[in-house]
Amino acid sequence: MPLYVYSIAAKDHPHRLDGVSGVGSDPSPLRTVTAGPLCAVVSDIAEEIRPKRRDLNVHQQVQELLMADGVILPLQFGYIATDDDAVRQALESNAENYLGALGRLDGCAEYHVRASQADEAPLLQQILQDLPEASDLNERIRGGDRDPSLPLVLGEMVAREVQVRQEALAAGLTEALVPFSREYLAHPPSRTDFLNLSLLVHDEHKEALRTAEVDLAREIGNDVDLRFSGPLPPYSFVQ
Repeated sequence: MPLYVYSIAAKDHPHRLDGVSGVGSDPSPLRTVTAGPLCAVVSDIAEEIRPKRRDLNVHQQVQELLMADGVILPLQFGYIATDDDAVRQALESNAENYLGALGRLDGCAEYHVRASQADEAPLLQQILQDLPEASDLNERIRGGDRDPSLPLVLGEMVAREVQVRQEALAAGLTEALVPFSREYLAHPPSRTDFLNLSLLVHDEHKEALRTAEVDLAREIGNDVDLRFSGPLPPYSFVQ
């Protein structure tokens, strides 16, 4: 029977699974498949699993339940194995890598840091003050100059400067936060965010990270929306 695989852990992980059911419209109890020093947490499935809200929530809840008791290698949503033997084979053939990753992630959690421009007006005003050429174009437009190219030129100039300043701020935030992490990954910004950063943080540094979060938020002010989330299962750092 096909299996949905949630995570990989050491065989001696407590994996308290009694009464816990998995994904799917007819959820099966969670159980483990063991091979040597490793085990995988799985549940039987009889259907294709799609990323519906309930199943996404169940997947995340299982990871958090397991993470509370010890280090795990959380798999991304949607990992399916054909049967128990396929899981055992994967555990056996990759045992060295999995054990190494468990050691590397032990005591750590993932934290996400995102930043976006909460209010663009002060930034745009500052750019007009700092760039004489932008200020001149703006004054010409406000003064009634009907040259149709002026708004386009001004818009492109301001957009470039916004990008430069946001990239500089993102680099500064990253530089300030990386010392609290063992590893980090800078993801491509999405939507309105100009910073999308994942940090692998050991428990001994999590309070210092939180303090840095408060200090940075105070330093950059209300015009930037700085958002932290975590501790989370270390999806970004499972290799």
